[in-house]
Amino acid sequence: MYKIYIVEDDQVMSSLMKKHLEKWGYTVKCCEKFHDVAAEFTAFDPHIVLLDIMLPFFNGYHWCSEIRKISEVPVVFISSASDNMNIVMAMNMGGDDLISKPVDLNVLTAKIQAMLRRTYDMGSKIPVIEHNGAVLKLNDATLVFNGQTIELTKNDFRILRTLMENKGKVVSRSRLMNELWQIDCYVEENTLTVNVTRLRKKLEAAGLVDFIKTKVGAGYIIE
Repeated sequence: MYKIYIVEDDQVMSSLMKKHLEKWGYTVKCCEKFHDVAAEFTAFDPHIVLLDIMLPFFNGYHWCSEIRKISEVPVVFISSASDNMNIVMAMNMGGDDLISKPVDLNVLTAKIQAMLRRTYDMGSKIPVIEHNGAVLKLNDATLVFNGQTIELTKNDFRILRTLMENKGKVVSRSRLMNELWQIDCYVEENTLTVNVTRLRKKLEAAGLVDFIKTKVGAGYIIE
């Protein structure tokens, strides 16, 4: 049974989401200690986090950053501020999706179900993807090369997985953006460039030089 942790200080909204999701068979906990979200998260050990941006003590960006230090669990931001800057900030801080208030409970459920399938339903997929000595481990989102384990962020993993699953083929920027930020709102293309650049530097430091190549005007490829 999947566990969902709701960090929302609007008690009416959090209660509505909790009751709705429990009807779908999920185990749901609403945050009680807004001054110590990370500790409560660790104790509950959820499969997904619903995280409001505007919170008492520290905002959602802070707590997402703290969660990312110890876990790659999917984080869905919930915010009444759905402008581009907030969306980009949420994704760059390690978020996986963003839902605007007022929350449509049916849309919320659909997004949660899709994210849980992508993250945890690995039964029909191969455990690793290998290319030129680099092994991408799908079970723990790490990359192994020359006996060295390379830790990956959620976005690092999604970029590499998409490119390695399509090795030898050019993957368009729009497809990669959709894999990283499956949201209806606009995200600047430069955000993808920043993520790919950071990943390349990490790969180069491990000895994987020119592993990801740019096809100008088309996208990226692992040849």
